[in-house]
Amino acid sequence: MADDKDPLRQLKDLTQLKLQLEAIQRRVESEVSAGIPQGSTVLGSPFLKGFLAGYVVAKLRSSAFLGVLLGTLTGIYAAQNYQVPNIERTIRDYVSTMKKGPK
Repeated sequence: MADDKDPLRQLKDLTQLKLQLEAIQRRVESEVSAGIPQGSTVLGSPFLKGFLAGYVVAKLRSSAFLGVLLGTLTGIYAAQNYQVPNIERTIRDYVSTMKKGPK
């Protein structure tokens, strides 16, 4: 209890907290200025995703683009109206069982 009332100790704690807050603020400002969502990577940047999507569409021919669009719409319809398994989870489960090996 004696440490709680010590003004020098309180001042040191406040100084340490201020430094931590300033470090967090600098990190958030640098991420925001780089266009990176907080807690994400550069590959998660919406700017980069939009740029890559635009580049891919620009390189595709219109017939290829229409094929991709038709396939996407068909996939959305099937996923909403039928029980489609989660492919990503299925592959991850399969890979994890392969890593574990035979029992």
